[in-house]
Amino acid sequence: MRTTVLFLAMLLASVIAWAQTNPAPAQTQQNPGSASTPGAQSPGTPPSQAQPSAPSQTAPATGTHRMLQAKSQDELKAYQEAITKTDPAQAEAAANDFATKFPDSELRAALYMRAMNMYAQANNSDKVIDMGRKAIAADPINPVPLMEVGSTLAETTRDSDLDREQRLAEAAKDANAAIDNIDTGLLVPANADPERVAGAKRTILTNSYATLAMVDMDRSDYSAAVGNLQKAINDTKDNPEAVLYLRLSVAQDKLKEYQQALDSANKAVQYAKPGTPAENLSKQQQERLQKLINAESSGATGAQSGPPTPGQPTPLSGSQAGPPSLPGQSTPPH
Repeated sequence: MRTTVLFLAMLLASVIAWAQTNPAPAQTQQNPGSASTPGAQSPGTPPSQAQPSAPSQTAPATGTHRMLQAKSQDELKAYQEAITKTDPAQAEAAANDFATKFPDSELRAALYMRAMNMYAQANNSDKVIDMGRKAIAADPINPVPLMEVGSTLAETTRDSDLDREQRLAEAAKDANAAIDNIDTGLLVPANADPERVAGAKRTILTNSYATLAMVDMDRSDYSAAVGNLQKAINDTKDNPEAVLYLRLSVAQDKLKEYQQALDSANKAVQYAKPGTPAENLSKQQQERLQKLINAESSGATGAQSGPPTPGQPTPLSGSQAGPPSLPGQSTPPH
């Protein structure tokens, strides 16, 4: 799932901007239950150019007031040095070095998230998981690394993995934690556009529910997968994602709910970008289900083979083939 990289960069920019300009705990005023975190720079803005935002009277989200701050000038200086690294391996080394020198620093999570983001951009799944786990250890309620680690684990776990069940269990645990902490754990800029904050939360929820659905399907719990996919789809009504509908179609297909599966496949075709793998796979599933339904309605169903486990390539042969194998991402690549 690499579509969250830009979103992660946005949130990391907020953390970096605040940490650079607030070396010691500040005296703040807040209303009970409000969330207020300093302003975010636009994605792509160098951290050195970030400026703190003016205090906001109205917080854009509910939850606990959370701010990441350096406790001393030495800690701030070390942090500022660490965030100058632009190579993933160097960023990882800098984060590890910082965590050794300042084992209680709140900023450890920010540095590990930054390294996680760099590895995500480089499509290095193992390092995304490694850095994300360290970010979670430093900040257990932040839904961003929880979402990313859970999603990456679900995407990359294979039937042949000796630790398959442990990886799936961790993916589900992280996804559920991301959902549970969506209001209390997210670092939200105080002056952020409420619609943008809501969109960020929908992104986390969508990917977390999609992760749970992938785990459900790996465990052959297709009824649970349908429920979680419907929740994921509900959070993307303004920006429908074809692969979510395709996964829903496959899960419904496994349950022999062929008409519902065809309806979902039709929507997958409708929302898929032309020429993408998502469109091709959706059309294959649409054609297969239509032939299957037509055969059943004419009383010529015969013996049909069951649909295969998603992720395992399956040749299509008219209505007798199972649904197409699905890409590992919970959302289609852009």
